[in-house]
Amino acid sequence: MRHPLHLLAVLLLPGALAAQSPASVQGAVQSITPEDIRRRIGIIADDSMRGRDTPSPELDEVAVYIAGEFRRLGLKPGGESGTFLQRYAIDRVQFVADSSAAFVRGGGSDVTLTYGKDFLFADNGFESGDYAGDLVLLSGPVSGAIAADTAALAGKMLILAGGLRSRAERQRVIGWKPAGIVLVTAAPDSVWAQIAARNTRAQLRDPSRQVGPPIIVAARVSSLQPIVTRYGADLAAAQPATTFEATPLTGAQLQVHGRIRAVERNSAPNVVGILEGSDPRLKNEYVVYSAHMDHIGVAGLAGSGGCRAQGADSICNGADDDGSGTVAVLEAAEAFARLNPRPKRSVIFLTVSGEEKGLWGSAYFAEHSPVPVASIVANLNIDMVGRNWKDTIVVIGKEHSDLGATLNRVAVAHPELNMRPIDDIWPQENFYFRSDHFNFARKGVPILFFFSGTHRDYHQPSDSPDKIDAEKAARIVKLVFYLGLDVANSTDRPKWNPDSYKRIVTGN
Repeated sequence: MRHPLHLLAVLLLPGALAAQSPASVQGAVQSITPEDIRRRIGIIADDSMRGRDTPSPELDEVAVYIAGEFRRLGLKPGGESGTFLQRYAIDRVQFVADSSAAFVRGGGSDVTLTYGKDFLFADNGFESGDYAGDLVLLSGPVSGAIAADTAALAGKMLILAGGLRSRAERQRVIGWKPAGIVLVTAAPDSVWAQIAARNTRAQLRDPSRQVGPPIIVAARVSSLQPIVTRYGADLAAAQPATTFEATPLTGAQLQVHGRIRAVERNSAPNVVGILEGSDPRLKNEYVVYSAHMDHIGVAGLAGSGGCRAQGADSICNGADDDGSGTVAVLEAAEAFARLNPRPKRSVIFLTVSGEEKGLWGSAYFAEHSPVPVASIVANLNIDMVGRNWKDTIVVIGKEHSDLGATLNRVAVAHPELNMRPIDDIWPQENFYFRSDHFNFARKGVPILFFFSGTHRDYHQPSDSPDKIDAEKAARIVKLVFYLGLDVANSTDRPKWNPDSYKRIVTGN
């Protein structure tokens, strides 16, 4: 028989009191049910929510519902002013064409570029003002390893001969802190005229990029070629280049007069609930569950994209995209709230908006998190988990950190779930960069993205609640719950694969 003092010493070890009993964990898991999932998706993706466009009164209504659920579960508010809501500004802005122009100065002869004829603004994340910098021609891809000194590109006007192929590339180039980015387009006259007509209309400002430099423009190759040639470079040769190279156009400076005005002020919500951990030290670290609660609204209205009315049905419900993920976060929150004691680390339950517009809400959260981003140890993002295969879930990002190995181990430990996590089977689709986890990854947070793939009802009115496989979704939520609990209780933080960290986070 052990001495009572020895037993007391064991109980006083850090974290010894934080382990949940099997009965406590099982009780939490049993709260995740197909019936709950079906009921909650029926609320979020009901026709009355009119597709939850960003921004819209119906999206606000969904946010209030989720905040009420977080409050009922006893979570701590992680939003503004002691609430669960975190709001970010969305202005509808319009370019002022008559007051916008660009000039290339140098060599004793200036060249004027006319707005609408020679160039257009390709991004509305700037303030009205004058932007200027020495011109540098960039050839070759801006992804992958780059040997050049990118720090020397700060404050320059960069002509990207090869353009930008992804959001990740865009973020990488912005991270070099240029004064401006010039994207080269060979669009024919008819296409350019259509783009120019759309460009002059009022549009929502992208809040996922901090307003200010760089200014980003699209310029016609026919307008740029003579300028580049004058300063001793070859734009035509730079466009198909396969090796990155920065060529200063010595003596040439680009000045852009950018004018933009707000025609409407608005905002959109994120919802943030926090379950405080039980360990005195580890409770200051966080596991984040996330999903986007927005969708694309009503067919035929602005922002609905390719959604087309089907008979009398014009509401793009988004039951799977991403009602299923939103409800998964709610179900996970309810399960964690039942645990006694709570996990060692704290857990953040986050539903964001603006994903369909460009990952807006998660980008805002990443820049305005209620906790230091460095204290977030993992993001488990859930988007479209209510359809397709019965026994398989694609988990994107497994290869980039040891979260993948942890997930595999957790799945093997729970064969009763009959849910097999597999690697990304659509690498050509670049899904890693297309959902909210990416805004965590680029901040250095290890991520996993749970995704069952698209289907014929994707972004259509037929993505309706009656087609959700709630039984399958419940098993996925249980798997993600077990994973999050493992990470929240682990002594060690998840670790990046070093090569992935260099490529995704630092851009090297």
